[in-house]
Amino acid sequence: MTDRRTFLRRTLLALGGATLAGCDRISESETGTKVLASAEAVTRRVQRFLSPSTALAKEFTEADISPVFKPNGSTMPDTPAYQALLRDGFSGYRLEVDGMVERPARLSLEELKSLGTRTQITRHDCVEGWSAIGKWTGTPLAALLDHVGPKEGARYVVFHCFDNIEEDTPYYESIDLVEARHPQTLLAYALNGAPLPVANGAPLRLRVERQLGYKHAKYLRRIELVASFAEVGEGNGGYWEDNGYEWYAGI
Repeated sequence: MTDRRTFLRRTLLALGGATLAGCDRISESETGTKVLASAEAVTRRVQRFLSPSTALAKEFTEADISPVFKPNGSTMPDTPAYQALLRDGFSGYRLEVDGMVERPARLSLEELKSLGTRTQITRHDCVEGWSAIGKWTGTPLAALLDHVGPKEGARYVVFHCFDNIEEDTPYYESIDLVEARHPQTLLAYALNGAPLPVANGAPLRLRVERQLGYKHAKYLRRIELVASFAEVGEGNGGYWEDNGYEWYAGI
């Protein structure tokens, strides 16, 4: 099995390099766009084979925690709704959960915490090339899903955020239900034993430990379950995906 996985990893790397070398020409045609989308789907399936749904991201010790956990992306949302919550110390914060669910909900942080808690020390890998190790505490997303009950046909979890990356362009992200139910996928409200700092996503952020940093949406406002994300944003599953990043960012 080890030799087989090594072969598959090397094959994927070779195919990825070939794709990148010709991507400018390929992406200029409608057919090329479909080919690239298909290739990403194949890559995602192979990555899932190499790292099955039960595989855990590496966890570390207290001694490994980085002195500073560098924030990525937005560090202070300037939207009126967020600023009002910040002035009130997030006491009025409610996480909305809707879409294809049996029991839509609006949960305070305390109500969210009552569903369950998990603490893990993991490494955050940014697409920009840096990494940091932090201790995260939060509610497993699987516990929230059990609370609201996904309807038949729901396939993806979309995270709508308070921050605008561009004017009138709210940040959003998405993962599938397999990743959402992974035991290390958290709705985190604490970092290194303290309430989540604003720069790192207060009051609540996503931790999806088997994927790159841009998938870890911060400043969560609303969670929506959908059958397809084609009608969300520009239809690619996330803000950065709408700007050319891959939807599945497995590491």
